[in-house]
Amino acid sequence: MKKPSSKIRDEIARLQEQLKAAETREAERIGRIALKAGLGEIEVDEAELLAGFEELAKRFRGGKGGSNGGKRAGAAGEASTSPAQNPPGAPAGGTAEA
Repeated sequence: MKKPSSKIRDEIARLQEQLKAAETREAERIGRIALKAGLGEIEVDEAELLAGFEELAKRFRGGKGGSNGGKRAGAAGEASTSPAQNPPGAPAGGTAEA
């Protein structure tokens, strides 16, 4: 019971639209959180910011980072980089390495 190629193409197009919508929702959510954390006010190179976000993602996925072994995602004061690199009002986790 094989699908004709036209139906497969239609399904791919539908899935691409779903992916685009999901990515938009995720980007808006993360953007709102970043603005609340004060990242919109920080002058930082996009590549540095991306590196900080990648490090943060790794931390929450259970990779390197997080210090005391607990699964307290988002706990205040828990940083994966030196606190001296985070300006006042910036979130812990190394997202503002300027």
